[in-house]
Amino acid sequence: MKISFHGAARVVTGSKHLITLDNGKKYLLDCGMFQGMGNQTDVLNRDWGFTPADVTALILSHAHIDHSGLIPKLVKDGFNGRIYCTPATKELAAVLLEDSAGIQEDEVKFANKKRKAEGQPYLQPLYTEEDAKKTTDHFVAVEYDTWHTIDENVQVLYTDAGHIIGSAAVSLRIKEDGKETHLTFSGDVGRYKDVILRSPAVFPQADYILLESTYGNSLHDPVATTPDMLLDWIVKTCLKKKGRLIIPAFSVGRTQEILFALNQLEEERRLPPLDYYVDSPLSVSATEIVKHYPQYFNRTIQKILETDNDPFAFQGLKYIKTVEESKLLNYKDEPCVIISASGMADAGRVKHHISNGIENSRNTILLVGYCEPHSLGGRLMAGAKEVHIFGVLHEVHAEIGSIRSMSAHGDYEDLSQFLACQDPKKVKTLFLVHGEYDVQQAFRERLLRKGFTDIEIPELHHEQGLA
Repeated sequence: MKISFHGAARVVTGSKHLITLDNGKKYLLDCGMFQGMGNQTDVLNRDWGFTPADVTALILSHAHIDHSGLIPKLVKDGFNGRIYCTPATKELAAVLLEDSAGIQEDEVKFANKKRKAEGQPYLQPLYTEEDAKKTTDHFVAVEYDTWHTIDENVQVLYTDAGHIIGSAAVSLRIKEDGKETHLTFSGDVGRYKDVILRSPAVFPQADYILLESTYGNSLHDPVATTPDMLLDWIVKTCLKKKGRLIIPAFSVGRTQEILFALNQLEEERRLPPLDYYVDSPLSVSATEIVKHYPQYFNRTIQKILETDNDPFAFQGLKYIKTVEESKLLNYKDEPCVIISASGMADAGRVKHHISNGIENSRNTILLVGYCEPHSLGGRLMAGAKEVHIFGVLHEVHAEIGSIRSMSAHGDYEDLSQFLACQDPKKVKTLFLVHGEYDVQQAFRERLLRKGFTDIEIPELHHEQGLA
């Protein structure tokens, strides 16, 4: 048996890990899109490092685009197997993938206008909305905490990862040559004191572990401070400077967390009477899907639901659906809060809002999650004084802020707690994936001190045998 790493290898996005058995069967863990990698992004997303038609089955950890975003291209390029995931992931992935296709088609159309004028060949999206719709029949929903047989070689167990609705750690029992091997892929690990979701669950003892490491060298601020920090930015930007607060936020997870925090401020009668816009049709759909799965909420939210049937709604909340309504926000002069995708500010409607507001010192762009260093959000977070948006150079006069408590990824204490159910002496190899290389090196030293002996940080397309 061999494993190879075709994404999220010494970087955070593009999660794809391929298990190949001696009989030739191949099982793909996640099929994520690279995001925010600058000029490399498109090339990375077109180079599989393997042949899609050879993949027996895809086992998906959760619906975020950096884990699911290349599924339509996988099918388009020849994959004809089943895609296993939890029920909530199946529902979320359907809307996320269609939205991703729509964004690609719009951006390619915009780019091709310029290329036509310059006499350059046209670009093509990675896949279309029609391609995304064709993936639906491949999905098979598997409930948490039940071993499911994929074939005579592989069984899968999903345990709650607490990252977003439906997110899971993937445990596999792999039979080969009369021997059974246990491998666990963490997916993305959530936080043990998440304001909405249940904590990550324990998982069976593994021989091999693939562990995400996004925040392997960081500690987050306490989540209890999130409403207060949001309120500080609203007061500073909207009430004192009379500007607009622009919040790039992932449609699944982060947007709901922001809405819940604002709802909490209203319940405490501290929410300023402003307009709060969610400008993302996907966020509207995702929020409705999240509401379909209250059984995945933590006990605190379960208690709140006894008296508040919608903990994501409050006075002043307005959902923007059409492009025309979105454009009209740019002509609004009154102070307001705009929450819009994508979280790294590299695509979607929020990119237009940042382009429109970044040169006004009254405004604030508030980053509330991880941003790839090369993404627009990453460059703003690093202190860039000038940025190109849609090919136009903008001076950065708006204030750039961040809230570290709002990450849906666990920090090194959460990740260590996630591993606490394992006997380090029984883990043959622990692979660190889904993280920046310098972060992974620091995290590796921490894990060695906890008793894990063989910790690898694989490079892109690296292949390794599993004994």
